[in-house]
Amino acid sequence: MTFSIIARCARTGAFGVAVSSASICVAARCGRWARAGVGVVATQNITDPALGQLGLDLLQQGYGAQATLRALVDAQPFADFRQLAVLDAEGRSASFSGKAALGLHRAAPSEDCLASGNLLADAGVPIAMVRAFASHPQHHLGARLIEALAAGLATGGEVTPVRSAGVYVVERHCWPVMDLRVDWHDAPITELQQLHALYAPQMHDYIQRAVDPTKAPGFK
Repeated sequence: MTFSIIARCARTGAFGVAVSSASICVAARCGRWARAGVGVVATQNITDPALGQLGLDLLQQGYGAQATLRALVDAQPFADFRQLAVLDAEGRSASFSGKAALGLHRAAPSEDCLASGNLLADAGVPIAMVRAFASHPQHHLGARLIEALAAGLATGGEVTPVRSAGVYVVERHCWPVMDLRVDWHDAPITELQQLHALYAPQMHDYIQRAVDPTKAPGFK
């Protein structure tokens, strides 16, 4: 009951993930596994969040996307229940949907991104997401990821109304430059777009305050 997109910005080297679901708190379980200079992992369906952390560790050790995915599946006693997506530092992707993946499930790889979902209302949802992601390469990665979520919803989303959504982006630092989440909302993707519109103009000020507060704008 989830659709998501993982991606890399070829222009800046940022990595990120955006996800939406009918379940509460989906971003905390499925949408936090990105590491600067390393890659990004999505773990969903009947989720084991530990696979996201393990996948990032494998990528950091030098495993590519395909090798990381194989290791995650081979080491997982309940792999049949999982849906996984991996994107490595070179932008290569890999995906897996176990035999027990819920309902209509699909994945769509594209340049520097991969969208996937389960319990989908339309098989074209992941394709619509990667097309939307590619449509504005000049935009910040977070904006592109949210655009992809909106396109997935417009194409049908999942079979039940979505109630939560989130976006998570890392750049050069060990902490996320964007970590926005909406839970138990009637229109979580619309609300996420509104949160992004509020946060995006301030994002670089907060980064500068962390990196060198002497050069940062004052608080208001």
